[in-house]
Amino acid sequence: MMAAKRTRLILSGAIDLTMVSEFSEAVAECLERALPLDVDLRHVTFMDSSGVATLSRLVTKDSPVQPVRMIKPPDMVQFLLDVTGLASQVEILQEDPGFESN
Repeated sequence: MMAAKRTRLILSGAIDLTMVSEFSEAVAECLERALPLDVDLRHVTFMDSSGVATLSRLVTKDSPVQPVRMIKPPDMVQFLLDVTGLASQVEILQEDPGFESN
């Protein structure tokens, strides 16, 4: 049996207050797995402060999912990462690294 080396969280559409409960559950699962994390943001069309706040739970200094990589954030999400300081706590990837085997 092959153990996973990373977790991938794929987000799409509007990440806002209407879906923060579902997003929070996904974040809790990622934190439970305690593996390095890739967050695929390429299909996010909107993100509000509730989405940013939920995302920030993944990058606190006590988070067990380090390191966190953000994959292909759209310009609007990149702006939010920059203005909130989250961009300095994660690795921003403009290309999808794919899935590691083994």
